[in-house]
Amino acid sequence: MTATPKRDDNIDTYAYFCEEEPEVYIDPEHPDKGTQRAPAYQYSLGRGIEDGFLATYKVHRVRTDVDKAGLRLEDAFEQGAEVFIPEDIEPRRVYTTPQFEREITLPDRTRAMVQHLAKLMRRYGPLEKTMVFCVDIEHARLVARLLQDELGAELGVPDYAVPIVSEEGEQGRRALERFQQSDSKTPVVATTAELLTTGVDVPSCRNIVFMKTISSPVLFKQIVGRGSRIDKATDKYWFRIIDFTGATRLFDEWDRPTGPAQVGQAPHGTAALSGHVVHASSGTPIVGASVSVRTGPNTQQGPIRTDETGAFSFTGLPAGAVTLIVSAPGFVRRQLRVATLADETVAVEVPLKPARKGKPKIRVQGLEVTIADEAIFFIEATGQQLSLSEYRDYAGRRVIKAAPSRKVLRDIWIHPERRRAFLEDLRQASIHPEVLAEVMGRPEADTFDLLSHLAFGTPIRTRDERATAFRNREQAFIRRHGEDARRVILELLEKYRVGGIEQLQPEVFRVSPFREWGGAVKISHWFGGVEKLGEALDEMQQRIYPEEEVVLV
Repeated sequence: MTATPKRDDNIDTYAYFCEEEPEVYIDPEHPDKGTQRAPAYQYSLGRGIEDGFLATYKVHRVRTDVDKAGLRLEDAFEQGAEVFIPEDIEPRRVYTTPQFEREITLPDRTRAMVQHLAKLMRRYGPLEKTMVFCVDIEHARLVARLLQDELGAELGVPDYAVPIVSEEGEQGRRALERFQQSDSKTPVVATTAELLTTGVDVPSCRNIVFMKTISSPVLFKQIVGRGSRIDKATDKYWFRIIDFTGATRLFDEWDRPTGPAQVGQAPHGTAALSGHVVHASSGTPIVGASVSVRTGPNTQQGPIRTDETGAFSFTGLPAGAVTLIVSAPGFVRRQLRVATLADETVAVEVPLKPARKGKPKIRVQGLEVTIADEAIFFIEATGQQLSLSEYRDYAGRRVIKAAPSRKVLRDIWIHPERRRAFLEDLRQASIHPEVLAEVMGRPEADTFDLLSHLAFGTPIRTRDERATAFRNREQAFIRRHGEDARRVILELLEKYRVGGIEQLQPEVFRVSPFREWGGAVKISHWFGGVEKLGEALDEMQQRIYPEEEVVLV
């Protein structure tokens, strides 16, 4: 099964799997709303994340000042901006996010968003694969050019950011193929308007960026799905959603890990809908038009394609009102409400108007645009979106709940099983220390010190500082062992310096250079046996976090 419906036939997958299920009331308290056949089983995005089949996500919401307050043209004039209004355009009193880049183009807003995105990418990793969803082809090209200027030149990568739009033709197709490959480092960023929404698999994609408004929950979930692939080749098990336009308001409980899967109540019925898509002026049929029927906030049939007569048909629809969505290349997309009837087929004709090429937009240039606010962290269990300061307070409270003092936290931390259980509890509460370290600008911080700082206000120490302190302070412990064992201890210290305390586990002896030294079996002889080697590992962890430095809080 696939999240993207087949486009060549009108196949109702829902009906196929639910045909033999008993009918139940859509709303038991209102039997007049009719009945439906409930699905035999539903498996949500949140459940897929919880079970480890899909990558989880972190939301970073950003809003410019013009998105927060809207834009009045008279205010733009007062700022000294240049305002170009094409003939036959009646300006709105106030322009808001849904109109930006559709009716009014604001290159200064786009530049501010790109500069902020570039700053985030420098912090998180400028070579992490990224998809940017833009309003239209012109917008996608501008964003690609600005990102290329920001980061491409800085990194010396000529194809750092590329637009992947229909007009790019064969060149765009080749760029997309390279972008999809996990072992291909460039292009790093793909900007698009529509082409990457469905059917494109980029497992290594780490960032999904919204620079366009989205109103359809189905389209939103299809876009988010571009980042939900797990990619072991690049060690990708989570991804970011960087949202400049409020698209993440469309997340719902289906998308969050919430525990056991539950049977849903998706709309289904006996109504049918058929029709033709035609040219609005000539009445000639439009072949290959894309037609979908939205039956609920998160349920949709199609898209399917019209046949050689411009015809389409849907069955198994609920009685009432559905939304018909029709689009075709070179025509204006239409969305209309259609009333359906139980056990009957409703026929409609959908005329499409040819798109006006190069439809003029109001252009405002010379604005001063700033970032108004950011909400970086998403709490999966509750749907809350928190700023960095709010999230830090939240994380600190959760740490204190499990470890009321720094001494208790240290006692947990130096025992591997207790530490893993503690960290897993934090992750279940949407607290990810590695993400916090990134956004706080402390990627080298020791996780213990980071959590202690959040909970108790203690200084943050880096792994490098702790490793150096251990080497200076624990010479007696090091000299207690023979020459070969001392070499192992110092190499283990380097593993900790690079990767953190979880490196000091028996599994580490399977990797270089320990593998070349004979692995755990031979190395254990240098310590006096397997038990002694285990004791040395445990003692190292305790000495990296010496008890005497702990102050009761």
